[in-house]
Amino acid sequence: MRTIIKGGRVIDPGHMDGICDILIENGRILDLVPAGSRDGAAAPGRVEPVEIIDAAGKIVTPGLIDMHVHLREPGHEHKETIESGLRAAVSGGFTAVCAMPNTSPVNDCPRVTEYIRQRARAAGLARVYPVASISMGLKGLTLSGYGGLKRAGAVAVSDDGRPVEDAGFMRRAMECARDSGLPVISHCEELSLAAGGAMNEGPTASRLGLAGIPNVSESIMVMRDIALSELTGAPVHIAHVSTAESIRAIREAKNRGVKVTAETAPHYFTLTEQAVEDYGTNAKMNPPLRSERDRQAVLEGLSDGTLDAIATDHAPHAASEKSVEFSRAPNGIIGLETALPLCLRLVEDRVLTLSGLIEKMSTGPAKILGLENGIRKNRPADITVIDPEVQYRIDAARFRSLSRNTPFDRWRVTGKAVLTMVAGRVVYRWE
Repeated sequence: MRTIIKGGRVIDPGHMDGICDILIENGRILDLVPAGSRDGAAAPGRVEPVEIIDAAGKIVTPGLIDMHVHLREPGHEHKETIESGLRAAVSGGFTAVCAMPNTSPVNDCPRVTEYIRQRARAAGLARVYPVASISMGLKGLTLSGYGGLKRAGAVAVSDDGRPVEDAGFMRRAMECARDSGLPVISHCEELSLAAGGAMNEGPTASRLGLAGIPNVSESIMVMRDIALSELTGAPVHIAHVSTAESIRAIREAKNRGVKVTAETAPHYFTLTEQAVEDYGTNAKMNPPLRSERDRQAVLEGLSDGTLDAIATDHAPHAASEKSVEFSRAPNGIIGLETALPLCLRLVEDRVLTLSGLIEKMSTGPAKILGLENGIRKNRPADITVIDPEVQYRIDAARFRSLSRNTPFDRWRVTGKAVLTMVAGRVVYRWE
């Protein structure tokens, strides 16, 4: 069956921005033709069914990619399963997600990588690209087998959830990952500085009587891993950047030609540490929400290209786990179903152009990870259709995720993914 997405504004950053029809067949993009043209509706000499998707007034983009999610399976299925996480992903407009390895068992061997991929295929929703662990069991003592993990389908390595504390071990990890063709995604945290902290170190923490986590606990490790990347020539990607000091270090390293890329998350450019007073444990994450100065630095880093990607760090937790004292609650919030409208605010506020936002959420992550992406002939038909005008109130009770730990419940927002297509098949349609 042939599908035609008609009359949408197609934006593929660096390649096109215009009104056209997209012809799709056998899961791939067959052609792009001027809107309203009859060409390509059916090949000469044959008649076949055609599905028409009216995208007039909509934005049509390469499928969004979230390069940092926690799907919790295997081991923590009460928080999220691969299937429920992917239902959340496609309803948020994501055609692909990268699953972090801090599951139980840890994704440190091909058997676990293959299990994750098999469960994703069975769900039949978004694509899942597993991220394997840097070290066996996330313990920072023994390197995982990168070659076998890559053959099993891993696209990167990370000990996300824990930092690699030993610099010599991280150097070896970067060298082995470089030789295996896998980027390293670094969780930058100096535990001796962050130990015991529950939120950002500052006046809000003092007022609430909570132990603080200073900015330097992140930035000192960012600087270390930049130095190791410079030494080894291995690419390094800095996860969930939250501080002005980290952004300054990444900017300076890029100017020197270091192979460093970086991501931030919507909560770091939307909220500050003061949100803890309003949302309690649903505003607790690691790294923590920072100051207004840091939020402004994140916005500047997005605007000037220091930050290459926006990822959600989707981290589901059961309500009972978050319903405890702040200091005892687990870190993390969910984000797959709220990211797009929050990120569209960056366009409204002129921090990014629409094309620039799509690059941060789609083609940018694909480039970092070496994935095929883009609305071009012969590419897989992984496509997101966005209504940029629809207004609604976020309702966590209706999320597809199994968890509800978000500070954005009841927020009024504008913009929604109204259709998500993976390999030419509609996997989500907003009714």
